Amino acid sequence: MTQAPLLLIGGAGAIGRQTAQFLRATHPEVPLLIGGRDLAKADAAAAEIGNAQGVRLDLTAPGLGLGQRSISAVVIFYMDHTLAALRFAQERGVPFLSISTGIFEIAPEIAAYMHQPHAAPIVLGYEWLVGATTLPALAAANAFGRVQGITIGALVDEQDAGGPAVAADFAHFAQLLPAAFTRRDGAYIWRAGEEARTTFRAVDGTLVDATGFSSIDVVGLATATNAPNVQFNLAMGVSSSRRRGEPKSTEIILELSGEDHAGQPLRTRQAVVHRGGAAPLTGLGVAMLLERLTGLDGQPPTPAGLYFPYQLLEPTIYFARLAQSGGLVLPLEVL
Repeated sequence: MTQAPLLLIGGAGAIGRQTAQFLRATHPEVPLLIGGRDLAKADAAAAEIGNAQGVRLDLTAPGLGLGQRSISAVVIFYMDHTLAALRFAQERGVPFLSISTGIFEIAPEIAAYMHQPHAAPIVLGYEWLVGATTLPALAAANAFGRVQGITIGALVDEQDAGGPAVAADFAHFAQLLPAAFTRRDGAYIWRAGEEARTTFRAVDGTLVDATGFSSIDVVGLATATNAPNVQFNLAMGVSSSRRRGEPKSTEIILELSGEDHAGQPLRTRQAVVHRGGAAPLTGLGVAMLLERLTGLDGQPPTPAGLYFPYQLLEPTIYFARLAQSGGLVLPLEVL
């Protein structure tokens, strides 16, 4: 059976290209549509990717301006305040994945799902780097009988700021949400001002200044583990690899505390690192989600529903693909 193309809206950007590369490596036969407002840019990216076509999209037009062209899934790499891409996916009954919405702006997507729960699978893909935090954290949680706390520290190298769409998303978050959504003692609170400022140690032990960040990882991990304390802190600066004179990398520090299965105190600390920066980790998660949603992984396509990435990605396969792409999960000394 011929596979209808996957539509990558904003696919000419850095994360879109990384996603396409991962898909090409495992599914060279699957056609891709690289959609955007700039047809020349989309065409250039499609020519580079191979078995792809650039298309000009108009989010204000019926069917995004695609007419009756068949699509097997839709992913959007920038914030779509109109929800045009989501409505298009629901109308076509195909999977939808977005990675740029903030935790404070999920209500429109939830409402769209609630009104058409059987139309299509929808993935809230705005976990930090699309599963790179939640999957390792949940794997680490298996050693615990009771998880008391999860603290996440994401270090973004200042040379790894991403493209214009990423910069626009972060500026949007900073303007609208200066406080950090956090779970503390079983209740959800907002950390603001001095309370949101903190520090954590990078992979090489360097103490970095950080600020609380409202990532949907907090909600997902708190619900999945029932941990009463979950927080996410974000730092921008020099990554550990660059301090060693090597190229930039991205780092995620995961610290878990609680009790083991025998009721004894337990603390763990590990890092997820990718020497290519944030884009390869994000692209890997998006590619694997598209494979799972459409059945390209050899399993039945994902049924209609509302999902976090970690609910769809199989950990063993994810970690194998992560290592294959140059990513690492490193055990760290508990401080």
